[in-house]
Amino acid sequence: MKAVVLAAGKGRRLWPLTENRPKPMLPVANRPILEHIIDALVQTEITEVILVVGSNRDRIQSHFEDIYAGLDISYVVQETQLGTGHALLQAESRLGEYFIALNGDRIIDTAVIDAVIDRREETNRPVMAITRIERPSRYGVVELEGQTVVGLEEQPHPDLTKSDYINAGVYAFGPEIFAGIRRIETHGEQALTDALATFIDDRRLEAVRYQGTWLDVSEPWDLLTVNNALLRDRSEDAISESATIDTSAVVRNPVAIGENTVIHPQAVVLDGVSLGDNVSIGAGSILKNTIILSDVTIKSGTVMTDCIVGANTTLGPNTTVEGGHADVVLSDTVHHDVTLGGLIGDNVAGGGNVTITPGTIVGNTTTLDSGTYVSGRIDDGSHVQRG
Repeated sequence: MKAVVLAAGKGRRLWPLTENRPKPMLPVANRPILEHIIDALVQTEITEVILVVGSNRDRIQSHFEDIYAGLDISYVVQETQLGTGHALLQAESRLGEYFIALNGDRIIDTAVIDAVIDRREETNRPVMAITRIERPSRYGVVELEGQTVVGLEEQPHPDLTKSDYINAGVYAFGPEIFAGIRRIETHGEQALTDALATFIDDRRLEAVRYQGTWLDVSEPWDLLTVNNALLRDRSEDAISESATIDTSAVVRNPVAIGENTVIHPQAVVLDGVSLGDNVSIGAGSILKNTIILSDVTIKSGTVMTDCIVGANTTLGPNTTVEGGHADVVLSDTVHHDVTLGGLIGDNVAGGGNVTITPGTIVGNTTTLDSGTYVSGRIDDGSHVQRG
């Protein structure tokens, strides 16, 4: 049994973090999104996983190599990002009678994979998992008659949604899907969901209802939401044995703390925080609802809430990242009242007494001079100065 995971997406809405790593390799609860997905596959009857990779693919290949937790791992490359259908086509020659396909940016659990496999074997029809969420208009809304999909509309107006079920991004297909993809009339992209139209018209697309773990990462604040959900669900201790925590520091679970990370005296690490490997949290700093990638130095007296910090970044003493709500523009779309204190890229050098306002996005390799007040969107390689 084979599974194909579509992991070639660029993830432009997650800039600047996706300049240096593929979107599926962004960490939540101190592990890449893609690792959570493949861990769910490990517990099924799947024996081989084909990863469709693209931008910065070496990050994925070096992490999973050829074997991961007993699964055979192989790779195909989508050189140009021409949609999810086009991505699946790249794996066609590797696939047999039927297979499982999954999105590489949605964390699910084993139960939905097993359910999709069972339904395919019962019906010998294309199968799609569906789940119910509060805001279905963000996704592909599914219209049903019994267990048959009769409509699929991408991101309808919130007042016009015909269902609160959405496409969960887990499928069971046979070779028939490739003919469907090739039939798409395209002006540059072939979306997998468009290829399902023929099956829907013929009432051949089966739905599997699923209400377990379903966590999607589309925008930066989703990283914080998903990180929190995964930390809450963890049963094991997520603090590395090689981490050093001063006896006067406060660490309140649920948190994740990576290898060789140091938390200095009187620092406070509150719930919802993930600290990567080789991170230093300065004396008297306070962190809450924050993701910090590897090799980051946070100097003394820093206060940081609702924040994401990229790898190899240094923030000077008494930095303040104000948590809270803001309006954020991504790809010319205004997202209103989202929870994001700040997104700070890789290799940023911050001086002391810097203030970062809610909703700020700071590009990679940026320099923030001491005493600066930073807001909005700061391009890669910028130098922010006082006055």
